[in-house]
Amino acid sequence: MSVPYEEKAKDGLERLGLTVAFEHLDTAAQRAAAENWSYTHFLGYLLEDELAERHRRRVELNLKFAKFPYLKRLEDFDFSAQPSVDRRLFEELACGRFLKEGRNIVLLGPPGVGKTHLAISLGVLTAEMGHRVYFSTAMDLAYKLTKAVDANRLHRGLNALMQPKLLIIDEMGYLSFDAVQASLLFQVICKRYQKSQSVCLTSNKAFSDWGYIFSEDAIMASAALDRLLHRSTVINIKGESYRLKDKLKAGITNSSLEILGDESS
Repeated sequence: MSVPYEEKAKDGLERLGLTVAFEHLDTAAQRAAAENWSYTHFLGYLLEDELAERHRRRVELNLKFAKFPYLKRLEDFDFSAQPSVDRRLFEELACGRFLKEGRNIVLLGPPGVGKTHLAISLGVLTAEMGHRVYFSTAMDLAYKLTKAVDANRLHRGLNALMQPKLLIIDEMGYLSFDAVQASLLFQVICKRYQKSQSVCLTSNKAFSDWGYIFSEDAIMASAALDRLLHRSTVINIKGESYRLKDKLKAGITNSSLEILGDESS
């Protein structure tokens, strides 16, 4: 006697790992019969929750892999406090077309104006689109690559940095690199450029000062900028630091800040 197809359907869904569809099969079948659905309508309904759950798990893994220091979203950014930031531009970037084009995003500006917030928000959107993202400060990235060299695993380390759809390098220029670190970071930029993979980079340094970042090597700095800026959107953010504004709102005057600075030095 042949096995009823209802049992085959359940067995097949379970063996294929379609656990959500398996759980909803009986309910969906009853509704399909009651409402006279077509076969394709029934199948689409059955798979809808399965696909939604898989996407949810994928986004969860993407966000875990990304190593964000905290989660920030574009809707949380106070555009009114930073009028130099074009909201429409970021709404366009939020569509993800820059990822398909392999375009880089470079956020320039003084500390505290929201560069990291905006970079992370683009990273979160990328993760929610189903893509891998990786976040690191520039110095942490250089340190990890240096450790990979010491362990004779540089090739593996560089390949790992080619996997994310978006690589976010934060705080470029806050500290300068030594010659080895500068060379390693340059290799990352070159390899992602060759593969047309997007980089989102934040920096407090003007491009004219990048020789300082790359261990006073103006040629390497120029070559890195050439690759970063070939396909890029550069956003200059002006204004005061959010953190400084918060302190001033709390009643800390500029003179008080100077005193605090003297005490901590």
